[in-house]
Amino acid sequence: MQKLGEILVAAGAVAVPLTLFSVLAIALIVERVVFWFRVNRRQTKAIREVLDLYEFDPLLAVEKLKRNLDLPLGRIFLAAASLDEAEPDEIALAIDGATQAEIPVLKRFNNIFDTIITLSPLLGLLGTVLGLIQSFSSLNLGDVGGAKTTAVTSGISEALVSTAFGLVVALFTLFFANTFRGFYLRQIALIQEYSAELELRHRRYLKKMQTKQTGGATYAQANH
Repeated sequence: MQKLGEILVAAGAVAVPLTLFSVLAIALIVERVVFWFRVNRRQTKAIREVLDLYEFDPLLAVEKLKRNLDLPLGRIFLAAASLDEAEPDEIALAIDGATQAEIPVLKRFNNIFDTIITLSPLLGLLGTVLGLIQSFSSLNLGDVGGAKTTAVTSGISEALVSTAFGLVVALFTLFFANTFRGFYLRQIALIQEYSAELELRHRRYLKKMQTKQTGGATYAQANH
């Protein structure tokens, strides 16, 4: 902790915003890690079970979806599966609308991450400039090796530490931001894949119901 305090002091004026950025980034990263861990761990199995149920009994599939509303695909599928006697094109429209509503949830905090990644190196560069200004303002060629040498050294230290601090914050945030973008792109691909399969299962279910109705009507007419 003492060394951390010394680093923050050495970074100068830019240490405060960079510290705030680092704390904010860590908090948001923890939230996203929990979110994506839950989605990646449970979603595939839950949705496969829903698809297997849907073709035979959509009501059971809906009940299963209601127990998985914390999953993006669970909410998307529920919006479509809850429609009564929906045509295939209505299912597709419901899925598209629900998917658009889920995109901000999947991309949450991306803008904040981008801001931190962009501003942190710039703040580090600002610290570098301020440190060099301090060094040159303290520099006196006739007093080299004298008392003012300490101020020059302090300015150079501030310049180097602030640059390193800004780069560390930016690189740390960039690593996780890119990881979350990868999860987002994979999630969009899964939504498209499973949505197409849900539409196919719905068409099969409708065809099965029509066959039963046609067979029932034929049987009734024969007996009549």
